[in-house]
Order: sequence, then structure tokens, then C-alpha cells
Amino acid sequence: MNSAELARTVDHTLLKPEATTADIEATIAEAADLGAYSVCLSPSALPVTVPEGLKLAVVCGFPSGKHHSEIKAAEAALSASQGADEIDMVIDVGIAREGRFGDVEADIRAVREAAPSPVVLKVIIESAALTDEQIVGVCRAAEAAGADFVKTSTGFHPSGGASVHAVSLMKQTVGDRLEVKASGGIRTRADAEAMLAAGATRLGLSATRTILADGETSGGY
Repeated sequence: MNSAELARTVDHTLLKPEATTADIEATIAEAADLGAYSVCLSPSALPVTVPEGLKLAVVCGFPSGKHHSEIKAAEAALSASQGADEIDMVIDVGIAREGRFGDVEADIRAVREAAPSPVVLKVIIESAALTDEQIVGVCRAAEAAGADFVKTSTGFHPSGGASVHAVSLMKQTVGDRLEVKASGGIRTRADAEAMLAAGATRLGLSATRTILADGETSGGY
């Protein structure tokens, strides 16, 4: 995979709470310059203008997921009305840890109904905070609720971010019916390619330029 191909798997991400309007505008421009698939932003950044060919992804219930489903649904609907092509929602990790997968499904379904297709729905499961059994249960709930992707992490949880093991397990669970996004703690070209090899089809990166340049300077890509 060359750098241009890798870039087309990337949601170039800016979710820092201290991000300014200038930071947001610079991130959008950088995403377009790098040839990323999308730019991923906080909902308060909207409305924004993105160049043609660049998708706009917006987080929902971020980063804790401890919001009422009605609030997540309203947030997703507003983002979609302001131009979001994709919604990256956070589940309530606590209920997943309790094994309440029916409630996880209901939470996801509320957002899906508020932002129906063609808006793409990604479900952030915080895989590092879950057991393998819980990861499987949440992935099945996401599929049943009509999600398009399952996503490893917010990148803000103290348990950690994406792992090859979690991506592989998520891919095994959803097969080709859903896609898998790896996000959180991916900082090198080797990390990025390992996630793709494990079954991810999308990457959430903030250090996109550095990761793409890593392959170019090493001469191996």
C-alpha cells in the first residue's frame, strides 16, 4: 500500500477540547492536502465547509458515551443537518461491561434512526475497556441496530486505544457485513498497516502527515 492508498483509509482527526476555529480550518485543509478520506471533528465545529471529495465525520456522545440516548440522537440529527456525512457515536461502556447488550443496541438504534442512511454510522466501543466476550456482544448489538462500522476507541479512555487483537476480533465478529475502524494510539506507519492487516478498513489518525511520511522516508513504500 503506497501513501496515497493509505491516506484514503484515514479519518484525519481533531477532537482536542482546546481546538480553535483556526485549528479546525487548518485540519480541514491538511486533510484535503494529504488526500485523506475524511476529516473528523467535534459537533461544535459545525457548520464548516470542506473541499469536494473530502467527507465530514462528526463525533456523538463523545468521549464518555454517558449521555441519554435521546441526547445522542439529537446531537447526531443536528450534525447530519449541518452537513455531516458520517457519525462516530460512543456507546455507554458501563452497560456493555454489565452485559446489557440489548440496551447497547437500543442506544445505537436511537442514533441510527435520528441519522438514517446514507449517513454512515460508526459505533465506538472502547475495546480496551472490554473483555473479548463484551467486544463480541457489542459488535453484534451494533450490527443488529443497523450500524455501518464498529470502531475501537475514542483515544481518550485511560484503558488505551486500538489493538491488533481487538481489530481482529471485531472483524471476525462482523465479517463483511460491517466495516471496522481502528482509532486511538496509532502513531506509526507500522501501527497503521498492522491495523489494516488485521481487518480495519478505516483509520482514525491525528498524526496523519507523520505516518504517511514515515513510509516515504523509509523507502519501503
